[in-house]
Amino acid sequence: MIPEALQAGLWGALAGAALLIGAAVAWFVRVPPRLVTAIMAFGSGVLISAVAFDLVEDAYDQGGLPATMAGFAAGVLVYSAANAALARQGARHRKRSGGQQASESDDAGSGAAIAVGALLDGIPESAVIGVSLLGGGGVGLATVAAIFISNLPEGLSSAVGMKRAGRSAGYVFGVWGAIALASGLAALAGYLGGTALGVTGVAAMTAIAGGAILAMLTDTMIPEAVEGTRNGTGLIAGAGFLTAFALGHLGG
Repeated sequence: MIPEALQAGLWGALAGAALLIGAAVAWFVRVPPRLVTAIMAFGSGVLISAVAFDLVEDAYDQGGLPATMAGFAAGVLVYSAANAALARQGARHRKRSGGQQASESDDAGSGAAIAVGALLDGIPESAVIGVSLLGGGGVGLATVAAIFISNLPEGLSSAVGMKRAGRSAGYVFGVWGAIALASGLAALAGYLGGTALGVTGVAAMTAIAGGAILAMLTDTMIPEAVEGTRNGTGLIAGAGFLTAFALGHLGG
């Protein structure tokens, strides 16, 4: 029997591997720009559903309204502050595919900022996977599926932008390979952190992740989706939302 802590790490790495898969598709296959943004819109809808039903609702059920509100607000504030700092270093458009990303020659240090930004985006999602194992009920497969599905367009769109900015294959695959590994470690940390907290602490931790993911969506994923799909963004995001909602109920 695999220890639950190790299971958390493996599930987190699996979800993170979708980033690497998306980057590989972007590097070796010419994906039409409108398809890239449509996939991003779908992934945005998936994560919105995950935030609403797998994170915030669960946090409320476990810890009540005060812990949920405090945690969610903290997640939004911390992510937004970190994202603003990274944006000033050249990582503002790290998920954009249309040539908005800065190259190293245009903005020295932007490569490192983009890598750190990608890590920042992935940590909250992965930590939730570890938390979902607490209580002995097994991993939340719907949560893992939702994160995996949303990670594919993140890796795809960002890698397209990196390639257009002149980043090397070593940089692109090094970043996403490291993020996939970090996703496993973040899930492990989420599990270990959750075991040290009471029910209210776990609820706050889940809500923090929900707030951070929502801030990430509005700051990085949705702008890319709207750029290419325009009037179709809501329709495609709605399909992603319903997909994740159905997965959650089928898994429950």
